[in-house]
Amino acid sequence: MKINEILGKRYKEKPNDAKLKSHELLLRGGYIRPVSSGIFSVLMPGLRVLKNIENIVRQEINNVGGQEVEMPLVQPKELWQESGRYEAINDELVRFKDRNDHDNVLAMTHEEAAVALARTEATSYKDYPFSIYQFAKKFRDEARPRGGLVRVKEFTMKDAYSFHRDLDSLNKTYLEYAIAYDRIFARAGIPEVISIQSDSGMMGGKIAHEYMLLTPSGEDTIITCDKCGYKANKEVAVSKIAVKNGDEEMLALEKVHTPDIKTIEDLAKHFGIETYRMAKAVVYKNPTTNQAVIVMIRGDREVNENKLAKILQFVPEFADDAVFAASGIVPGFASAYGAKNAIVVVDESLRNERNLITGANERDYHIKNFNVERDLPDAKFADVASVMDGDTCAICGAPIKVNRGIEVGNIFQLGDKYTTPMKMTYTDENGTLQTPIMGCYGIGIGRLMASVIEAKHDDRGPIWPVSIAPWVVSVTALASKNPEIDTVKIAGDLYEQLQKAGLSVLLDDRETSAGEKFADIDLLGIPLQLVASQKTLEQNQIEVKVRETGEKTLIDLDKVVAYAIDWVRAENEKLMDIAANVKGLDTSFIKK
Repeated sequence: MKINEILGKRYKEKPNDAKLKSHELLLRGGYIRPVSSGIFSVLMPGLRVLKNIENIVRQEINNVGGQEVEMPLVQPKELWQESGRYEAINDELVRFKDRNDHDNVLAMTHEEAAVALARTEATSYKDYPFSIYQFAKKFRDEARPRGGLVRVKEFTMKDAYSFHRDLDSLNKTYLEYAIAYDRIFARAGIPEVISIQSDSGMMGGKIAHEYMLLTPSGEDTIITCDKCGYKANKEVAVSKIAVKNGDEEMLALEKVHTPDIKTIEDLAKHFGIETYRMAKAVVYKNPTTNQAVIVMIRGDREVNENKLAKILQFVPEFADDAVFAASGIVPGFASAYGAKNAIVVVDESLRNERNLITGANERDYHIKNFNVERDLPDAKFADVASVMDGDTCAICGAPIKVNRGIEVGNIFQLGDKYTTPMKMTYTDENGTLQTPIMGCYGIGIGRLMASVIEAKHDDRGPIWPVSIAPWVVSVTALASKNPEIDTVKIAGDLYEQLQKAGLSVLLDDRETSAGEKFADIDLLGIPLQLVASQKTLEQNQIEVKVRETGEKTLIDLDKVVAYAIDWVRAENEKLMDIAANVKGLDTSFIKK
């Protein structure tokens, strides 16, 4: 390919709306162009990267027995009603009527379609286990798309679904997919991706893992322990919270006048104590019954609403004035102490803490010397606190860290969440109908491309690994003042030879400045850059630059093609060697 034939402009200026480096460089390099919020067109350089990623993913999923299929983006309402998600998912799911007045959805994920397909084909125990997968467009009506390709409305995903007769079979396939994922990310050039325990969210199921690229630009929060290797998403992470004042004797309750003092920080100043001496109340409601839900938690901690929803078995909403009034709770001076007709959840951070400050449920008053075990004897303790940096690891007792990351893949054990309501069955050896169980496995292709840039870039552009680069080698002809040295002709000959050798090559023979040429090649992230210039060709040599390291070498003209072939082969072998030595998923989640 010649660079002047590529549709799309490259430019130096940073776009005003690009907060992430990947977003900036994908725009500047002519990889993508916005159509509307969260929706992009992809130009040829970007599409070449995406297709290279797809090929890696396809190879690895085929290696674990996946069968590639294609399922529709437009699906009838009835499928989603069968699973129960038509009503359960809110505005993210796009619903519409066709010209025949039939209700349909734009699929944001394909569990329903996978079950609908599989249940027509896998009717005997002899058909199990099996996996199907696809590369497909999805549409999710994100409220706040951001970060370029990191969070979009329309996206391409590799989603796979496995079907099994029993949990042992599902565990085996789950671990095979986990290793395949590690290999995919290693081959794509980001072996530093880690797998962490996660919440299954709208997907359902009891066991889930996310694959995270740790980066300061990430929008997810990941908890890690360097000592024992514990890793979890903040939504499910646990820690040990040290008791601060558990050795004190319980003192008598005392009501204290605190006029217009409502916040934890102001209370701490008023009483001259640290915020951990507070028992704060966060008040929610059951959206179905409007019953108050009071979460009591230590003043220096925050409620993890995902954990809370799992405890309650419903998603709580913040309380309104009617809920406060019905439960005798006074905003700003709230507490479970003295409240009525409320569900009370006490976080583990308050267990054994002594003589705390809490609200009196009376305007301008708080209670001193509040002790949960004595003053809320029927309260049930539960872990509903968000983990904080420096907390103690629940596994080994070492300090834990809070990191930022981008989710690049996920795997779920769905069990029978979809197969049971959708009445998928098979006949076993005894002629009895049985319900299979499922796993599902997703990778966002565009997000993975963006994540590689987040991990591998400099100010000049992406640093693509050879495995996914739009072109692995570039040949640049610089202007020559010596009429006997035709740099354009020599560069063109090299281009032809490299193409015949099977390498993807980009030729820049434009009549423009060397600076512009080098800037464009760097924005396109070409791993190996060959430069034909008058100066080097006078010595019958070509300058070779490695994009990642900046290392430059002079190679004899008659040897440069062989050098490029060997270099690209060696780089691919490095990636494959890393992929061959992945550790796989921690198997502690499997119950023996």
